[in-house]
Amino acid sequence: MAAPLAPGGFEFAIDRGGTFTDVFARCPGGRVRVLKLLSEDPAYRDAPTEGIRRVLQEELGVPLPRDQPLDASGIRWIRMGTTVATNALLQRRGERAALAVTRGFRHLLHIGTQARPQLFDLEVAMPEVLYEEVIEVDERLIPEQPDCHLPGSDTWPRVQGVAGVTLLVQRPLDVARLREDLERVLARGIRSLAVLLLHSYAWPGHEQQVGALAQSLGFAQVSLSSAVAGMARAVPRGLTACADAYLSPGVRRYLRGFCQGFRHGLRGVQVLFMRSDGGLTPMDTFGGARAILSGPAAGVVGYARTTFDPQDGTPVIGFDMGGTSTDVSRYAGEFEHVFEATTAGVAIQSPQLHISTVAAGGGSRLFFRSGLYVVGPESAGAHPGPACYRKGGPLTVTDANLVLGRLLPEFFPRIFGPGEDQPLCRDTAAAALSVEEVALGFIRVANEAMCRPIRALTEARGHEAARHVLACFGGAGGQHACAIARTLGMARVFIHRHSGLLSALGLALADAVQEEQEPCALPYGPGAFPRLEERLRELERRCRDGLRAQGFEPEQIRTEPFLHLRYEGTDCALMVSARGHPAHPGSCAAGDFLAAFTARYRQEFGFTMPGRAVLVDDLRVRGTGSTEPVPETPLGPRGHPPRPETVTRCYFEGGYRDTPVFLLGELGSDHVLPGPAIVIDTNSTIVVEPGCVATVTRFGDINIAVGAGPAAARDTRLEPVRLSVFSHRFMSIAEQMGRALQRSAVSTNIKERLDFSCALFGPDGGLVSNAPHIPVHLGAMQEAVQFQIRNLGPELREGDVILSNHPRAGGSHLPDLTVITPVFWPGQPRPVFFVASRGHHADVGGCSPGSMPPHSQSLAQEGATFVSFKLVTNGEFQEQAVTEALLAPGAVPGCSGTRNLRDNLADLRAQVAANQKGIGLVRELIEQHGLEVVQAYMGHVQANAELAVRDTLRAVAARWGTSLAAEDTMDDGTPIRLRVVPPPSPQGSAVFDFGGTGPEVLGNCNTPRAITLSALIYCLRCLVGHDIPLNQGCLAPVQVRIPPGSILDPSPEAAVVGGNVLTSQRVVDVVLRAFGACAASQGCMNNVTFGSARGGYYETVAGGAGAGPGWAGRSGVHTHMTNTRITDPEILELRYPVVLRRFELRAGSGGAGRHRGGDGVIRELQFREPTQLSVLSERRATRPYGMAGGLPGAPGLNLLLRRDGRLINLGGKSSVSVEPGDIFRLLTPGGGGFGPPEDGGDPQGPPEPPDPQDLWRGSAFEFRQAQEAL
Repeated sequence: MAAPLAPGGFEFAIDRGGTFTDVFARCPGGRVRVLKLLSEDPAYRDAPTEGIRRVLQEELGVPLPRDQPLDASGIRWIRMGTTVATNALLQRRGERAALAVTRGFRHLLHIGTQARPQLFDLEVAMPEVLYEEVIEVDERLIPEQPDCHLPGSDTWPRVQGVAGVTLLVQRPLDVARLREDLERVLARGIRSLAVLLLHSYAWPGHEQQVGALAQSLGFAQVSLSSAVAGMARAVPRGLTACADAYLSPGVRRYLRGFCQGFRHGLRGVQVLFMRSDGGLTPMDTFGGARAILSGPAAGVVGYARTTFDPQDGTPVIGFDMGGTSTDVSRYAGEFEHVFEATTAGVAIQSPQLHISTVAAGGGSRLFFRSGLYVVGPESAGAHPGPACYRKGGPLTVTDANLVLGRLLPEFFPRIFGPGEDQPLCRDTAAAALSVEEVALGFIRVANEAMCRPIRALTEARGHEAARHVLACFGGAGGQHACAIARTLGMARVFIHRHSGLLSALGLALADAVQEEQEPCALPYGPGAFPRLEERLRELERRCRDGLRAQGFEPEQIRTEPFLHLRYEGTDCALMVSARGHPAHPGSCAAGDFLAAFTARYRQEFGFTMPGRAVLVDDLRVRGTGSTEPVPETPLGPRGHPPRPETVTRCYFEGGYRDTPVFLLGELGSDHVLPGPAIVIDTNSTIVVEPGCVATVTRFGDINIAVGAGPAAARDTRLEPVRLSVFSHRFMSIAEQMGRALQRSAVSTNIKERLDFSCALFGPDGGLVSNAPHIPVHLGAMQEAVQFQIRNLGPELREGDVILSNHPRAGGSHLPDLTVITPVFWPGQPRPVFFVASRGHHADVGGCSPGSMPPHSQSLAQEGATFVSFKLVTNGEFQEQAVTEALLAPGAVPGCSGTRNLRDNLADLRAQVAANQKGIGLVRELIEQHGLEVVQAYMGHVQANAELAVRDTLRAVAARWGTSLAAEDTMDDGTPIRLRVVPPPSPQGSAVFDFGGTGPEVLGNCNTPRAITLSALIYCLRCLVGHDIPLNQGCLAPVQVRIPPGSILDPSPEAAVVGGNVLTSQRVVDVVLRAFGACAASQGCMNNVTFGSARGGYYETVAGGAGAGPGWAGRSGVHTHMTNTRITDPEILELRYPVVLRRFELRAGSGGAGRHRGGDGVIRELQFREPTQLSVLSERRATRPYGMAGGLPGAPGLNLLLRRDGRLINLGGKSSVSVEPGDIFRLLTPGGGGFGPPEDGGDPQGPPEPPDPQDLWRGSAFEFRQAQEAL
């Protein structure tokens, strides 16, 4: 079966996609047949079965009726990839399911990381959970800690988890109550159950008991999180279990239906399915969470096996462009896996190929907004499709290619129009676009948009994009390959002859895979080696047994061990193999994993941490069973020049060119095609651009040498296409700076919570592009850069780097350290640009750990201050001077210097390095286009943002026509007042006057002027409603008046730590209230800090979002000026001396209305040792307002439950010593409602399924980038 293939017998590799099913078949004697058919067609029941029927019927020469099962006796094997699971997840058409979860965490998966996917979406649209019922299970395990002093903990039973983890059974499983709850769910007709119990990854005993009881009661599908995804982190593990319970029954039904199309149910035929990790698995083990990327994974295997040359080792970028989206991946000799990725808003914790998907494809819609060319992310879909489909659809990338002559209707099937019997219509597309320059402009913008994820996959991870081959496949990619490769500096494009169905070919080339994995909690070192080696041997044995059971011989089986390693005190773990790092006397017997880890860490992040312990989070062994590769038939030479099928007129840069059109099937291995040329196959169109040369390989593939292309124009005049392209490039610089900072930072705040921003500025300090992860940083750095220009002036020299955080110098609060670097250019005496990065440091000294004191009354109590500190002088990092400055707060009575100097210095170096990355990218752009052009388009991009804001203000003027005003108060009664006077004018300008706002306060809720401007930019961007460049142009139509000495522009030494995290939210509430945009959200960040001399912890906590005119507020989410993630419950309890007792929604805290406000959350922390607790919060006395008759949300409440039974209200701002057993209960505010409650209807209503075109997919890192993309 798995032995070398015998002569005779059919072999089928089938990729069932969402629109088309591709079939690659090897017939007896070696003949290859390929075909493409619709995945859904009334003429047949199942597309893969129909594909097999057609091949068998034509090859055997006998009729095979569709209504009769096929005889499979002549079939050797069938390999399939399918989107059945993906489509069910995207369309929310899975099985009805319930979730059984540890009591106190019924809403844990709804809250998730608490971050919202789109910063500027007031509706906070997010996919709903996959279950409809929740059972809270009475049980609780907590990790054992040596210094735990919880009352009674010494009597709790202990259980030994995997790899040295010891757990305390705080509460045993209540089976009787569980039985009642399970029977209740069964009575509702729910037969699928996901189980998530905290810390079950380490000891699954309770989960196994739940699973056994559920199955005995009649549940057809039980997915235990410990079995489906046995890794720490409850949220992704629980989401994975839910996806498995939701999808597996449907996948099994599909497999049963597929087997019913054959006599004897395919008995005796090897049937393998592609999993998300790029390996084949038997049909009876395929399903659920590991099936989601089945189709795309096959495509990665396809290009990896056909494009990568192990002799020269040139890495390959896979570029799979379809109708609605584009998949991007990388292969450099081994498959790159991620172990947490997101599809349709659901985090899946299982091995998956590292595939990033962007919503840009042939069907991406074209827009012209405020002078800017925009491509996508909206898609025309299959129906009505692009305008050229003759069904009244919108303009798309496909239409632009058609207008340019790059798609030829005569070579497309006649399947368009209302009767699906007409060719593509060039006239419809051309009439709408009118001119070829516009169409070409949209193509250029689309190409630039698709280059950004490729840069993220390469440059952001330490790889040079230009050193890759671009492997292009999918129906639409060949039309863009040359242009994208040229933009990225790539020299070669490779397009396989079966590129239109490369995923099917990949299935034929793939290996069968058996993986085994288990969690671990050991330090990597000699003391742990015996245990690690023992467990790796056991996992290897399981892999080999599983593959032998599939029929593989020992010589066909290979295994490779992996360890999931991270530095102690960090959250960034890497799954590494010891390949290339052989064992030695000081290493593990399986190889030198430490050397492999440090080399990979340096590659990914640019540094290592010598002297810091390395921990093992998981062990994994991947076993592969190899079959012989599918042999390729060489293509002989034709002996004559290539003969074009026709010559068409095709539009490129510079105008129309006569372009020969060739049929791929007519070309020989001796043919060379200089561009321009078009090569057409049954399933794809390849455009060879001018300056490029295509060569046909000996196997009939297309190899394109990419030429330099026309020189960039040096024209400074505004041109809309170049405006869009420069907008992408400027934003890409800021984004790549941010990724460089995240890669090289050490602290959790920057590396994991993403509490940082990076930006590019013009020579006057005006913001050009900002890539914020945290909205409170929006535009605020502009004030900091402009202050340095005024303050230092000619003292700024090349090789200098400035450090600043003082509020009077454009700072926000002291933990936010801003690093500013001037960009010089030969022949220019002054900086031509500036780059800057701002990061939240965990501690900069002051009167409390974390530098977030709730009761500070002066800036000196909040930590170290920097006004215009030269961090780098003449290229030398001033470590001694900055160390002294960071320790200086220790001289203030009651204060300390920084408590984490090592991380401060490491993160400052990372910020310097991120700025240096930005400088390199700016210089690269100048070299390409010239300084004058780059600076001119800097101004044009800023003017474009101004235009977008003016358009919005004009719309407001037309709607309101009168003066806008709003007011709200802080909890201490301080008013924040805003009048927009005169009202937004027809010219789109307005004055935002905060006159009447209360004076500076004694506490720390004072807000630097820069923060108010950030809040204003955030609000304007939300009101615009679509992507615009975020730069100083946003504020150009706006005059901002802030009374000096007020809480929004305090004196230089006023305390400000609360202004950044609290008052900024109230400013947003006031602005949105004035514009009538939506009800107030929670209006707070709920800052919680606890710590002792051994270390500390800081978090901000979600609440309710405000409702709007067409939506209910989201519950349990971060809103407006913050978007930081919260630590997973299991990680929190493993690393810190607390037990998380509850984390759930605060039912009824959202304001009532026609659309109800979102609920806040309840979060309870029980302390296990003496510590200091600090809370900094607002909306404890005032309530988030409702709008248009909606009622306000509930205020928050901070309670301390002493172990002796006392219940204490801590107020909004407090610092208190807590003892073991004390419980802090945080109740966060709800959002306000919108519209009178009596207007009718359930304010929440049934959840709507997400748009199938909204493809949220990619690694966890890429999903974070999608979250923050502007």
